[in-house]
Amino acid sequence: MTLTVEDAIQKATETWRRLGIAQDMADEMAEELAADLAAAASDGRSVTDYLGGDVEALATSWADERGLRPARRHLKETAVAAAQGAALPALAALALWFVCWSHLLDPSGESLTTTADGHVLREVRKFANPGVPLMWVGLPVCVVAAFFLVRRAVRGTLRYHHAAATDATMPALTKALPVILVAAAGLGVALGFFGAYAVGYFQLLFIVPAALAGMIGATAAGAAWVRHRTCPSAAATG
Repeated sequence: MTLTVEDAIQKATETWRRLGIAQDMADEMAEELAADLAAAASDGRSVTDYLGGDVEALATSWADERGLRPARRHLKETAVAAAQGAALPALAALALWFVCWSHLLDPSGESLTTTADGHVLREVRKFANPGVPLMWVGLPVCVVAAFFLVRRAVRGTLRYHHAAATDATMPALTKALPVILVAAAGLGVALGFFGAYAVGYFQLLFIVPAALAGMIGATAAGAAWVRHRTCPSAAATG
């Protein structure tokens, strides 16, 4: 697909808007870009040739060179990305807990039979609940999955926003994430015990939303804290 002048200007404008450039300055740079592209066309150069094929990189470079790009830590974006990455593993962990707690896979049971003389015989069959080992094997898998999903989501978000200090944030997040996820899982377990002993009959209605919000929120807060620690030079928080 051939890149046109209109496409290039639109993509550059979208990049400047995403970077937080003031509208008047974005309009001024768009006019300058249009003039440069017109001059390049008169010299026989295509839009792709003039821009090097990467409009976003050029737009970001222009904003940086002119000091128009506001310094932001993107804390909110980091927290949201971490929450998105942790959501599915947290749901899976709760599903595994429910299977264990509800004895959904438990083959144990009892039967009642009446003899010819009218006596009722009650037979109880007890077997191991396979939901227990399934849960304890599945929970570490959920933690590992959360590690990769959260890391990928945060990295993608910071790169999308061309955030400063991304190269410093990601190694630090990689090191801190196991501790953050274990703490989040511990919070979920603690809320589960609290619901079982304090709420009672309606514990399921409490545990599911509370544990889900607790695990996801703890992961998001931890990722935002790492971002805050690794981007101390930002002038404003996101």
